[in-house]
Amino acid sequence: MSHKNKKSLVDQVKQSLDSKLAIGRSKHQDKLSENERKEITSNYIYSWETYRSYLKHGCYFVLWCKDKYRCKTLEQCRSYADEWLESRKALSASTQKLEASSLAKIFGCSTTEFIKTDERLRANIKRSRGTKKRDAHFSETKNKELVEFCRATGLRRAEVSALMGNCLKEEDGMYYIIVRSGSKGGKYREVPVIGDVDLVVQKMNEAENNKVWNKIHNAADIHSYRGDYATAIYLANARPLDQIPKCDRYYCRKDKKGVWYDKEAMKLTSKALGHNRISVIAEHYLNNSLFSK
Repeated sequence: MSHKNKKSLVDQVKQSLDSKLAIGRSKHQDKLSENERKEITSNYIYSWETYRSYLKHGCYFVLWCKDKYRCKTLEQCRSYADEWLESRKALSASTQKLEASSLAKIFGCSTTEFIKTDERLRANIKRSRGTKKRDAHFSETKNKELVEFCRATGLRRAEVSALMGNCLKEEDGMYYIIVRSGSKGGKYREVPVIGDVDLVVQKMNEAENNKVWNKIHNAADIHSYRGDYATAIYLANARPLDQIPKCDRYYCRKDKKGVWYDKEAMKLTSKALGHNRISVIAEHYLNNSLFSK
């Protein structure tokens, strides 16, 4: 093969990730096979968002290898993975893990084959906490309807953006948002509406067969409102602490050691948010004021 016909490192990264794309395939169904779960899900990329993240960080790595070691192939880059990850220790633990996951997907291996990244501690998470510079560009007062709509539904940004007015369901006096688009892995779910139910019903009915929200402000902290929704759903379903059997208690670890929650309420909250693991709810959504020691 002539030199001019060889693929660039960036093209090689893209080719590797393209071969693992499984858009439309159900990650949930793959996970149902407990014995094969890790083997199956580690072979695929189920969402475009994940694909783009892996591609971006994979390109960072190979371009670093090209610049520092004049690498021309992924095989040549592989031996420098640990050095690269070590050089990224100044980044957050979440970003370190993302970069390790990107490399593992590109090289078709496990992250355990690389050096250990820092642990993710809840206390170090900065997303949607405190006042950010972007907050100055977004007024919750002027965008009250959007804010309350998100707090009442707990939808992800992509889900809110794709939501159509005909995705409202009423059953036994309760309203549910039907999520078909924008969800992770394209997973269908029915989201219970809480809080300002009248507002949600009004906005959905007004939109009819069109989008409910034509534009979502970039500075809107959708994740924060999603957290408010999670807390409200949990509180609405949690039993009094002294009535929760030990077998139904979820005990937190690491920097939240000593804190525990009602597992049954967590399962309902997790389902409403579109997550499979209740640990995600404890680590990233439930409010500190719920802690019990």
